[in-house]
Amino acid sequence: MKNLSVLFLILASQLSFAQKYILALSKTEKKMVVLNYETLEIITKIPVGDDPHEVVTSSNGAFAYVANTLNGTAHEINVIDLKALKPFKNIDTRPLYGSHGLAYLNDKLWFTAQGSKAVGRYNVKENFLEWSMGTGQNTTHLLHVTLDTEHFYTTNIDSGTVSIFDHVLLQPTVPPTGVLPPNAKPRWDWVQSLIPVGKGAEGFDVSSDGKELWTVKPDGSIAVINLVTRKVDQQIDTKVLGLHRLKFTPDGKYACIVSVKTGELLFYDYKTRKEIKRINAGQGAAMLMDKDKNRLFISCTPNNSVTVIDLKTMEIIQKLDIGGRPDGLTIADVK
Repeated sequence: MKNLSVLFLILASQLSFAQKYILALSKTEKKMVVLNYETLEIITKIPVGDDPHEVVTSSNGAFAYVANTLNGTAHEINVIDLKALKPFKNIDTRPLYGSHGLAYLNDKLWFTAQGSKAVGRYNVKENFLEWSMGTGQNTTHLLHVTLDTEHFYTTNIDSGTVSIFDHVLLQPTVPPTGVLPPNAKPRWDWVQSLIPVGKGAEGFDVSSDGKELWTVKPDGSIAVINLVTRKVDQQIDTKVLGLHRLKFTPDGKYACIVSVKTGELLFYDYKTRKEIKRINAGQGAAMLMDKDKNRLFISCTPNNSVTVIDLKTMEIIQKLDIGGRPDGLTIADVK
């Protein structure tokens, strides 16, 4: 009985930590806002850096990581303890500057460094910047890393390109003598493919089967990249200026595209590539898909609000006031 009591206490203590939140950044207040996942009421606001843009969480949801950009000059990523709901520490990203896009996989924090035209990877367990790779492109902004971490993609806004990086085994280069040195061996390295898509390309998402990447541009077009052939298959003209972000719905059937200029939210059928609905949701920046409740969150930065969309009805169900100039969003599932 004593052993059972001890086991019960251990399980109860573990369950007491289990929490689920919506996290949203306010650039005006320089805070990370913690919202109740069910009611969407504000639980607390936690101080972060001077220019918070994007946020991700660790795999167990225990920590949040907030990127600060400052037009490419900042060099800190804030770490927030989500069990204590307070700041934990800051990561110094130097010599990489201007962190923005984030991804967390296998205890590694990946980030774009748009001021350094690069992507970095920080070892969270051992606390050091373990790797970086230059893109050579201007304003390397958003980031997607595949689950096997063998490929990653970035949009490079001012260069008008998408970078595709593949982790490949390279054979030794044969010197002019035609004879390889005795110590020559194959080596693993990253190889970049650059896809021209047009200046201003920023928001993007990868299809659920990993075969396509869709990115949007301010001129109102969507570039559809075939990730197998590494070519643009199609340019879709929505005729809506200021397209800023794009996300596929959790079921993969639709692409949701928002304009930061007009406030229009477009729903496109993934297979037919045709618009099926359009509503005014607000001048959208960051987007978050919530699979469990089948809803979409949009940070409408110029409007100082976050719009919540029911993906079944494709209608607005709520608007949230989390503080001035909301931006990055994510879900924290704290174990």
